[in-house]
Amino acid sequence: MNGHIALLGDSIFDNAAYTRGEPDVVTHLLNRLPAGWRATLLAVDGSTTGAIPDQLGRLPADVTHLVVAIGGNDVLAHTDLISLPCRSTAEALGLFGDRVRRFEASYRRVMNMLLEQGLPTAVCTIYNGNFEPPSSDLLRLALIPFNDVILRTAFEARVDLIELRPICSEPADYANPIEPSGTGGAKIAAAIARAVGVGAEGSGSCSRVVAHPGSPARAP
Repeated sequence: MNGHIALLGDSIFDNAAYTRGEPDVVTHLLNRLPAGWRATLLAVDGSTTGAIPDQLGRLPADVTHLVVAIGGNDVLAHTDLISLPCRSTAEALGLFGDRVRRFEASYRRVMNMLLEQGLPTAVCTIYNGNFEPPSSDLLRLALIPFNDVILRTAFEARVDLIELRPICSEPADYANPIEPSGTGGAKIAAAIARAVGVGAEGSGSCSRVVAHPGSPARAP
């Protein structure tokens, strides 16, 4: 069966502006897909969860798979949490809890819209980025409860999950602190191929959690 993958979300997929002439995620993915398969980039750099309805509105009629990477820009709006003064750990956790609840409400709305399409779907966690210490440690910890929302929502919806944190784990995977490079894009594309069942592990009907890219990407 030929397939058509739609990539929705933000600059995790829409990274052509940052690769310095190297292939972007969708180009790497096209180079990995079997003959007859296609991929369409609907993701837009800078998008938040609120942009998914517009992206779904542009969905081609023959799409067979959805792959979504969204939420990173929503979380960036909450980076003030790291520097807010707090009188206790309990107060700090309360502040995080309020923001995470708001993010969860938005992310669950996105998931419901994805499920309404009736297509095989995979969602991505938010990677840790490429920040310098000590900010890297703080940001990694701050990101955990937001990624927990994505993990729980994906498991409850029984969609496939691409865990980007171990996939994009090297400085070379990033063009800047938050955008994937050509190298990182190749790893992301390999993970997408595995998630839709055309990668190194072949096809299957069970839910998958993809946490590494598999075999190296082919040259474009």
